[in-house]
Amino acid sequence: MNAPAVTEDRARERAAARAALVRLRKMPSDDPEYMGLREYVIGEYMSYARYIAGKFRQRGEAQSDLEQVAYLGLVKAVDNFDPDYGAAFLTYATPMIAGEVKRHFRDTTWDVHVPRRVQENALAVRAAERELTQELGHPPSAAEIAHRLELSADEVAEAYEAGAAHNAASLDVQTSMSDGDGASLGDLLGGEDPGFELVVKREALKPLLAKLSPRDKRILLMRFFRNMSQTQIAEELGVSQMQVSRLLAQILGQLREQVEAGP
Repeated sequence: MNAPAVTEDRARERAAARAALVRLRKMPSDDPEYMGLREYVIGEYMSYARYIAGKFRQRGEAQSDLEQVAYLGLVKAVDNFDPDYGAAFLTYATPMIAGEVKRHFRDTTWDVHVPRRVQENALAVRAAERELTQELGHPPSAAEIAHRLELSADEVAEAYEAGAAHNAASLDVQTSMSDGDGASLGDLLGGEDPGFELVVKREALKPLLAKLSPRDKRILLMRFFRNMSQTQIAEELGVSQMQVSRLLAQILGQLREQVEAGP
């Protein structure tokens, strides 16, 4: 079949679809023919919905997902179109289908909540960046993007920051290790180092230890730096092991209270 014949056949199909759509809108929804006629009209315009979805294919979403969203917009257009307003169906359906796809990007593809205005700017900045790269032959500057979109430099910067929130990595995602074993991203993230708290406590103890009596300093030195037992300390000091135990408890208790009390 030659091209003119194909064009004529397609024109007749579109004319039949438009006639069916007008008939559908004048038909009560409980009419036995209503659902069949509705499915026929939707089927006739599905290729156009796919065409609209194709305009958004470079934004990181699967084409099949975008087409499903576009079909939803088409169904809404078919169900709400009123031929009495005088507008052609595609004139009415095009912004509705495109709007449904844009709403999909705005509401369902962001892992982190971002205000709608910023989401729209982020999508517009991304599209402008692609267009200007093709036109200029090099990646555009933020100022060039701002001029194209009539945005301020702060709004463009905000849009770029929001773009980082579009996708968030799960801590459960598996990563490849050098030895071939897998580990989750969460396993590779550092935790709180208990050594930091030790440093804080040590610094807090320094001035308190300096104020101890020579005897108390000697007891702590023998117990914690020479690793002597209480019995050995008692023999060196000439006291009982019970007295050493009480002295250690008293010294450590006072130091603990002073550290917890703060400066």
